[in-house]
Amino acid sequence: MVYTEIQEKKGKKHYYRVRSYREKGNVKKKTVYLGVDLTKDELVKKEKEADKELNIFSTFLEKEDVVFLDKLRKDFSKEPIENQRNRYETFCSLFTFDSTGIEGNTFTLSETSHLLFEGIVPSSKSLREVNEVLNHKKAFDYILSYKKDINQDFILTLHSLIATNAIDEELKSQIGRYRKVQVFVGGSIPPSAEEVPKKMESLVKWYAKNKKELHPLILATYFHSEFEKIHPFVDGNGRVGRLIMNFILFKNKLPMINIPKKSRFKYYEALKSAHRTNNFKPFIDLLINILKKEQLRF
Repeated sequence: MVYTEIQEKKGKKHYYRVRSYREKGNVKKKTVYLGVDLTKDELVKKEKEADKELNIFSTFLEKEDVVFLDKLRKDFSKEPIENQRNRYETFCSLFTFDSTGIEGNTFTLSETSHLLFEGIVPSSKSLREVNEVLNHKKAFDYILSYKKDINQDFILTLHSLIATNAIDEELKSQIGRYRKVQVFVGGSIPPSAEEVPKKMESLVKWYAKNKKELHPLILATYFHSEFEKIHPFVDGNGRVGRLIMNFILFKNKLPMINIPKKSRFKYYEALKSAHRTNNFKPFIDLLINILKKEQLRF
């Protein structure tokens, strides 16, 4: 458990970040001093810095979660090659249907599958929706064939694949580029356009530093959460973010995760918790529950 403790001394508020944990049956605490009389923004910044020092990420996976994920990886390695194509087509259809659907696409699962693998275009759908579906498969196929690791070019290429012919006319100049304008998401305001390149550079560096240190699920969860918080593109952030999350799992020989459209509000709340309180546990729990329920492994 990680929390912030406030102690009043001589009329001043002193803030401490505390991690409590069990070791050999005993409860222990590790504390980092944050500062005195901090503003809300200062406190959030100091908490994030302290959480890295406290190795907060190790608290987000329970022992039984690690056991489940280890078994899952082992079982997944034994999936038969004979049905790989079938599993690919089924997962690609589901992932495309749900990931585009979360963003408002009105294709049904059947329409999605027929378009992707039979070339049947529904007459009732707009060209933009058709392109959203086709583009998602192109981006999905790209992460399957990509042999390098996450870098800026990889991220920008994914956006280009997702957004081409599927974005408003006035935004076309920003396809495959970090946004040049301020965007607004629900009740939150992402970083300014000027901050985006530096924050994305920092996130990619964080990934490179931690990719061998953290469990792949934690790595994927944190990267996706921070990516959505930065919101680096004018459009397509959710789809690109979920593709990168699955690329990390795929690269680490874990099954990919499809977040169902029907669970989007739980997904939004989990991201909100990570963004506002630095608590990634709800998001990790959501993903583990999806993995436990899903019979399809790809």
